[in-house]
Amino acid sequence: MDGHVRLLIAWNEAINLTAIRDPAEIARAHVLDSLSAVPLLRALGVRGLLDLGSGGGFPGLPLVAALGTERALLVDSVGKKARFLATVIEATGLARTTTAEQVRAEALAFDHRDREAWPVVTARAVASLAELVEVALPLVAPGGHLVAWKGAAAEEELEAAGPALRALRAGPVRVLHAGVPGLDDHRLVVVQRGGAIDARFPRDAAERRRRPL
Repeated sequence: MDGHVRLLIAWNEAINLTAIRDPAEIARAHVLDSLSAVPLLRALGVRGLLDLGSGGGFPGLPLVAALGTERALLVDSVGKKARFLATVIEATGLARTTTAEQVRAEALAFDHRDREAWPVVTARAVASLAELVEVALPLVAPGGHLVAWKGAAAEEELEAAGPALRALRAGPVRVLHAGVPGLDDHRLVVVQRGGAIDARFPRDAAERRRRPL
C-alpha cells in the first residue's frame, strides 16, 4: 500500500482527500483501520466487494490488496475522487480485478448489474447507519453483508437505524471492535442481508430527507 499512500499525499493538495498529512498517521488511521475487517471478510469467504464513497481509497483499496478479491468496484460521486481511485488502481497493478466509477449509490442500486450482486458492500465514514442500510442493502447479494466503519456512537446509530433495518428486512447485526491500537472507539457494524427488499428502495436523497424511515 506504499504506492497508494504516496499517491494520496501527492493528490491531497489538489482535491483534499484526507485531513491527515503525516504518512505514519495515514497508515494507522486509514490503512490499518481499513484492514481491521480482513479477518471478518476472510472468515466469510468474500471474493468480491463494492466500496461506497471510496474517496481516498479507504477501505476498498487495502481490502482488495489484502484479500486478493476476484472483482471489486470502488465508487464515489465526486469525479476528481473517482479519477484518483482509477489512477491508484492502475499504478498498483489492481486493474485486472478492480475498477473505479463516478456514480451515486442510489443509481447503482437500480442497475441490474449491481443490484443484489455483491457479497459484501463496505462503507467507511459515509452517511449515518440508517441511510447506509437503505442505500447499501439493495446492492448486497442474498446472504451477503454490509460492513460499515463507525466510531464511538455505533450503538446509538444502530438504535436509530432500527426502522430502516426493519423496512429493508435486514438479517442479524453484529458490532465488532476494530482492534486497531490508538483507535479504541472504532467499530465495525456488520449487517447481514435478510429477506426480499421492496423494489422502491433506496429512495432518492430528497425523499429520504423528507421522510426518514
